[in-house]
Amino acid sequence: MKYYLLSVLQPQGEPPAPEVLEEITRRLDVLHADLREAGAWVFAGGLHGPETATVVRAEAGDVLVTDGPYTESKEYLGGICLIKAPDLDAALEWGRRATLATTLPIEVRPFMGEA
Repeated sequence: MKYYLLSVLQPQGEPPAPEVLEEITRRLDVLHADLREAGAWVFAGGLHGPETATVVRAEAGDVLVTDGPYTESKEYLGGICLIKAPDLDAALEWGRRATLATTLPIEVRPFMGEA
């Protein structure tokens, strides 16, 4: 088994209407239940927008703390789901289900090493 990160690519701008968000939440609840039932669930969660970010970086032997995202972009990391899967094909299938549930692009990326 390997760990895979499913990253939700959230566009900048206004969120969908409440009734649309309710349907997305319902579909995500089903996906998360299916992940648990399959033994693939590790963790999932949504993130606040990039305007809430704080960047901590090493610079000239000191640590610099700045407000805001590290990069400006039209999309940002809106949420993550960490799963276990036997191979990339299985992880991609969960990614397919995640994009259908969220209606957003999902990046599927393997962790190094085995779970």
